[in-house]
Amino acid sequence: MIEEEVNGDIAGVGTLYYEGHDNLYLNITNRCSANCIFCIRDISDGIYGYDLRLKKEPSIDEILDKLGSLDLNKYREVVFTGFGEPTIRFDVVLEVTNWLKERGMKVRLDTNGHAQLLHPERNVISELKEAGLDEVSVSLNAESKEIYDKLCQPALKNAYEAMLEFTKEAVKAGIESRMTVVGFNDVDILKCEKIAHDMGAAFHVR
Repeated sequence: MIEEEVNGDIAGVGTLYYEGHDNLYLNITNRCSANCIFCIRDISDGIYGYDLRLKKEPSIDEILDKLGSLDLNKYREVVFTGFGEPTIRFDVVLEVTNWLKERGMKVRLDTNGHAQLLHPERNVISELKEAGLDEVSVSLNAESKEIYDKLCQPALKNAYEAMLEFTKEAVKAGIESRMTVVGFNDVDILKCEKIAHDMGAAFHVR
């Protein structure tokens, strides 16, 4: 059991979760709606020594069974992140968040902010708020649409504008929000910081 808790592996699936910074990180999909030129997937199979390339996406039952075997109280928070965009599996994010909140956990979503484009028929921020999500960390990545499109190569049109709107709505809904950038030389960090702060979000260079 101790070994399972360290590697977070599910037979036939791969690494569902991994640990770092006193957090538990959930890897529920490898699919993404962007193809960022700085994505770690292009240079590595994972981080912290964990192989994050899934053989298949874990089911809700597999995720909850695995989480149910852990002592969650030892973690500061549980974070949806990993090798893909978690909101591609939006219903999974909602159900797992509900389950975690029933157990008193703080839950964060690391996202590219494309969820409303991915699920145009839904009010994604309202549903995340209702599920109990505590925090979102949104990848801003650039100070303009032109630079964003060049760096992130999104699969969906108007992804930059949608990401900004997602963050604005998250702040408005009272979800703790921060925006992040990768410290690239051709990204204006100060302009990015201003964008985040003008929205009422925190800012972080990763």
